[in-house]
Amino acid sequence: MEKLQSIEQFEKLKNEERTIFMFSADWCPDCRVIEPILPGIEADYPEYTFIYVDRDEYIDLCGELDIFGIPSFIAYHSGEEVGRFVSKDRKTQAEIEEFINSLSA
Repeated sequence: MEKLQSIEQFEKLKNEERTIFMFSADWCPDCRVIEPILPGIEADYPEYTFIYVDRDEYIDLCGELDIFGIPSFIAYHSGEEVGRFVSKDRKTQAEIEEFINSLSA
């Protein structure tokens, strides 16, 4: 998963066709639990660009987007937010896939 490099990149990527941002942090145990399943999810949904956003590095962006728990996901389609899976709870592969599947519904 590509890592976000700048706020400018965030603005550019959110305006692309289909982008899902995953907000995470190195110290987050629930984030580490889902790490092994993420490459498979990315492979199963090639129509999306997945971007890792380090919560600590982009704390102001997280505040603006109301990301107060991680891991969390926000999906954009051509600049519009089309879905969010935001909570402090641990996520399962099934829950993440259900979230992504709901985006095209």
